[in-house]
Amino acid sequence: MLQRLYVHNFRCLENFELNLKELPSSLLIGKNGSGKSTVRDVLEIFQKIGRGTNRISDLVKIKDFAKGRSDIPIRFEIDVLLEGKLYQYVLALELPDNFKELRVREEQLKINDALLYSRDIADVSLHRTRSTIGGTTQSSVQGVVQSTSQFSVDWHIAALPVIQSSSDKDLLYRFKTWLEQIIILSPVPQLMRGESQGETLSPDKYGREFGDWLSGVLGQFPSSYTYIDNYLKTIMPDLEDIQNSPTGRETKELIVKFQKNGTNSFSVPFDDLSDGEKCFFLSAVVLAANKSYGPLFCFWDEPDNYLGLSEVGHFIVSLRRAFENGSGGQFVATSHNPEAIRRFSDENTHLLYRDSHLEPVRIKLLSEMKLEGDLINTLILGDLEP
Repeated sequence: MLQRLYVHNFRCLENFELNLKELPSSLLIGKNGSGKSTVRDVLEIFQKIGRGTNRISDLVKIKDFAKGRSDIPIRFEIDVLLEGKLYQYVLALELPDNFKELRVREEQLKINDALLYSRDIADVSLHRTRSTIGGTTQSSVQGVVQSTSQFSVDWHIAALPVIQSSSDKDLLYRFKTWLEQIIILSPVPQLMRGESQGETLSPDKYGREFGDWLSGVLGQFPSSYTYIDNYLKTIMPDLEDIQNSPTGRETKELIVKFQKNGTNSFSVPFDDLSDGEKCFFLSAVVLAANKSYGPLFCFWDEPDNYLGLSEVGHFIVSLRRAFENGSGGQFVATSHNPEAIRRFSDENTHLLYRDSHLEPVRIKLLSEMKLEGDLINTLILGDLEP
């Protein structure tokens, strides 16, 4: 689970800290321009690193310095608790004089406060400790450091994607896999396609590769079909069947079949479903993925978009319950929708705010604020003050 996210000097985030410790689900609210999407973009940087992107210029641009202050490093920190071990990753970027591209100033990864590797510009020091778990020797935080190896990397490249894991049991591999499998969603249903030309477990945020993601989940975890089918039938009672049928040597097309009271069935290509119905399918695969190869971290930017008022509550509650039901996964959403906001409590709702675009974003839990009257009415009136 994500415990803490810290960002400094990146766009509107200065000395910004989001604490999610012991929160399997959480909501970020705030006015437009308060920084919610920037938090999403920071998480996407970590996701890209986990998926192998190492060139700094592909992660952060010069224009991302807060107020153009390139004399102060951009700093990202993320703390993640996995299987009882605390991973703490730090990446600091700078732009020296006469440089046209950012370079790495500092980078390190700690596991339970033991340093796995550290870096000073181009010089990387890899610290290895060893322990035997289930007969397998692996990098660990238990035991005494046996060796330290040093090597150099291009100072415009992040080291984490470059460092090789010894096996899939290696703790470094576990952390990189968690980053890789972060789910970030800002779906655009018009771009979502049911046709697949391959399989993936790493969907893009717009949902464009939905068919490939569904094929990947069903292909590697066939039992997830029952979970997806049952979830969708609670929302669409006339749903009879979901068919991911081959249309070529490597392609498949998702067909949705409806029937009610034993009457003739009606088949619809996924691409012809409504925007809201596509979001229901997306949610079903999110939940199936968390159950099948999780625990996963999911950040969904305004999941209530494209849904009717009567559907929002059930949709949000289903997501929250699935991630809170001992799965070890974590669900974070943003919203402006009153029905969605009502489905969270003051203890897991964070308000992002700033007085003007010249000020950095600040964050506070609603439980730390004094609210008078109904929260929704307060938000509508714009009277919510920290």
